[in-house]
Amino acid sequence: MNTQADKTRQMVQMALLGAIILVMAFTPFLGYIPLGFTRATIIHIPVILGSLLLGPKKGAMLGALFGITSLINNTMNPTVTSFVFTPFYSVGETHGNFWSLVICFVPRILVGIVPYYVYRLIQKLFKNRKKGQIVSLSLAGLAGSLVNTLLVMNFIFLFFSQGYAQANEVSIDALYGFILTIIGMNGIPEAIVAALLTVALGKVLLTLQEKKKL
Repeated sequence: MNTQADKTRQMVQMALLGAIILVMAFTPFLGYIPLGFTRATIIHIPVILGSLLLGPKKGAMLGALFGITSLINNTMNPTVTSFVFTPFYSVGETHGNFWSLVICFVPRILVGIVPYYVYRLIQKLFKNRKKGQIVSLSLAGLAGSLVNTLLVMNFIFLFFSQGYAQANEVSIDALYGFILTIIGMNGIPEAIVAALLTVALGKVLLTLQEKKKL
């Protein structure tokens, strides 16, 4: 059972991680890095850490905040493909719609859920707790980043293939190859960075959390 001190600490951690997400989101070139055809992001890092520290429910809330910042950024500071993230922006005949909200929120909410379960599952497979934690944290970070990239890009292909192809001046037949290129050039490096930072920061934060519970 959570004590009042535990609840207070979780509220403080939630507030700090939420503040980090907001600072990263609205500081130019920090959280969202415009690449023309998309935006690279590292905002999923505090969401992943929140999932591990606070559990999947609060992780999902942080993921939803990530989604809100994406919606605001793509509405107020759009790129040529922002219609896939916001229903309030259009390019030519291509308009954002309900599916823009699905792309904007569902993958980001899952970033706050998936790492928790990946971490717990991998931890159970190791008898050596120290080695197990390093592997578990790295795979949790990797999974959190990839679930965002893979779902976003595949949802774009599913719901906005024609408009996305036109916006990027790519033929519809070559679109999925173009999407795979983005995943390889953008998503894979993001996932590797997420894995490394989740290990480096997650070890420290989880250790501190366990000490405070003793």
